[in-house]
Amino acid sequence: MIAVRDLHVAFDAGGKTIRAVNGVSLQVAPGEAVALIGESGSGKSVTLRALMRLHPPRRTTMTGDIRIDGTDLMRLDARGLARIRGGTVAMVFQEPLLALDPVYTIGQQIVECIRAHARVSAAQARQQALQALEAVRIQSPERRLAAYPHELSGGMRQRAMIALALSARPKILLADEPTTALDATVQIQVLILLRELQRALGLSIVFVTHDIGAAVEIADRVAVMYGGRIVEEGPIRTLLRDARHPYTVALLQSRQHGMARGERLTAIAGSPPDLAALPAGCSFAPRCAHARAECLERVPQPVSLGDGHRVSCVLAAAAEPARAVA
Repeated sequence: MIAVRDLHVAFDAGGKTIRAVNGVSLQVAPGEAVALIGESGSGKSVTLRALMRLHPPRRTTMTGDIRIDGTDLMRLDARGLARIRGGTVAMVFQEPLLALDPVYTIGQQIVECIRAHARVSAAQARQQALQALEAVRIQSPERRLAAYPHELSGGMRQRAMIALALSARPKILLADEPTTALDATVQIQVLILLRELQRALGLSIVFVTHDIGAAVEIADRVAVMYGGRIVEEGPIRTLLRDARHPYTVALLQSRQHGMARGERLTAIAGSPPDLAALPAGCSFAPRCAHARAECLERVPQPVSLGDGHRVSCVLAAAAEPARAVA
């Protein structure tokens, strides 16, 4: 459903070139859920938005190959993109209060999306909008159709955003940290809902998060990003049991899960790289306890470890993994 090859995304800002994505290659199969994880600034959201070509063209340079359900997005004009957006691939944004239009009701926005992609009457579109709200388990869906975004709670707005995204029946759903602004109870409800909808509708999902716990709930496969590159990817269970890249290991070790009360949280030393001045070699090398001279000289190429597990690290190539703590 999604095939990305050697994607580069750069922005012009203040006389500098911000190289946000640097050679990302990713494939997502029909019905598969893939999570992109990593620290803020690692390129996750930029990659996700590039899959719909949402970045402003005047100050964005994009190269590489993006194919969505067989369509080459890099060759589409504005009209072709409008057909793809919402109809084939849809997005759930991090903050629905900002993503939803405040001057239109929830029902008006969903009806507009449906009619933009299907030849149906206003009455038929309203009925489909009602069914979309019922599918995401919004209470009193008839009333919510007439509500404005500010009249809904955070969790209900996020459900409405999901209903809007799925209203035109896309094949692919992109979710950009959709649970970050929600409390823990509502977070798990939204994650379970997304997983159930994915299985029921056969959706392919790309889910951006910095929370490994959220990735475990929804993902079949995980791609770990750092410095605008995918440094490790594989099945979620494989990465939890046998992470090989030092950055993935550090992320796993920095979780609260399994820690005793009062125990100090393990942090990753240093800071993320400056995307306007990336090093010649591995971007994680300045923070890595296992770094060698060659790590500073060249970007490591992906090494296949079998079963879809790939790592871009000289340690993996030398069969000397920095193993995660169980």
